[in-house]
Amino acid sequence: MDNVKERSDLKFCYIEATTLHLSFITYNPLITPMILLADSGSTKTQWCLMAANGQYSDFFTDGINPFQQTSDAIRNTIQVQLLPQIAQHLWAGTITDIFFYGAGCTPEKKKFVKMALQACFKKAEITIESDILGAVYGLLGNKAGIACILGTGGNSCYYDGKEIVKNVPALGYVIGDEGSGAVLGKRLVADLLKNQLGEDLKEKFLSTYNITQADIVEHVYRQPFPNRYLANLSRFCADNISEPRIYKLVYDHFDYFAKRILPQYPPSPVCFVGSIAFYYQDILKKVLADNGFEIGIILQSPMEGIRRYHEKDIKPSL
Repeated sequence: MDNVKERSDLKFCYIEATTLHLSFITYNPLITPMILLADSGSTKTQWCLMAANGQYSDFFTDGINPFQQTSDAIRNTIQVQLLPQIAQHLWAGTITDIFFYGAGCTPEKKKFVKMALQACFKKAEITIESDILGAVYGLLGNKAGIACILGTGGNSCYYDGKEIVKNVPALGYVIGDEGSGAVLGKRLVADLLKNQLGEDLKEKFLSTYNITQADIVEHVYRQPFPNRYLANLSRFCADNISEPRIYKLVYDHFDYFAKRILPQYPPSPVCFVGSIAFYYQDILKKVLADNGFEIGIILQSPMEGIRRYHEKDIKPSL
C-alpha cells in the first residue's frame, strides 16, 4: 500500500491522505502524551496540538457545524484537511485527549462531532462542548463577565466565574445570530438589492464580487453553507467603512445586538471573540459606550485562553 507509512521502531503508524481518505491514526503508547484542542466556527476551525512541555502547533481547517453537516461530512473534513497536517508532528507523541469547542454543538448535536472524531482518533478521550464555553475560557478565565462570539455566527452568555449561568439562545443566522457576519452580510445584500444604499454602492458591490442578483439567490437558497457565503460578502463593509452609508449600516447592526441581547445579562464587562468583533472593534466599542456598557477585551481567537485552561489535562510522559 503506497498510502501507508510505518515506523516499526516506534510502533507508530499513520495512513496518509492522498487520493484516499485518511481514516484513522493509532499511536505509540510509550512516548510523549499530547492533547488536541479545537475552536470551531461555521467558517474556520483552529486546532492546537499541545505537549506536556508547553510546546504547541496550530492548524486550520474548514469550519465544522453539526447543524449543517452530517457526521460523515465532518469526518471527511478531519480526514482530508487535518490529519495530513498533524501526522508529521506525531512521530514523538500520542494524542490522549481531544477537547472540541464548536458552533452548533448543542447537547442534541454534539454526538455527531464525537462520532467523526472517534472514527479518526480511536484511542483518544473526546470531549465536545459549545463554542461559547471555549469563548469563556479564552476571554474570562475564572472571572465573571459577559462573553460574546461575533464571527460567521453569534452567541453570548453570562459567566459567574465558575459556570455559565445564562445564555440567550443564538438560534442561527435566519432567526438569530445578532451581530454576526452572516447577519451583517444578509442585511447588506438585502439593502443593496432593494435599493436602500444607492445605485453607486450597489454597482460597486456587484462588480467587486463579479456577481449578479441571480448568483446571490442561487448561493443563498440552493448552495451549501449560505451563512459562510453571506459572511464573506460582508467584507464589503470593511473595505468601504469610510462610506457613511456603510458605517451607519455596521453601527446599526451592532446597536441592534447591544439593545436586544446585552440587557438580558447582569451588568458586567462585555468581552468579545471572533473576526467580526475583532475587525470592527472601533465601531463595536463606540456602540457599547453609547449604550452604557462596560467594555472588556476583544480577541480574534480564544485559543490562547483555551490552551491555558487545558494545560492541566496533559498527562505526564509515560
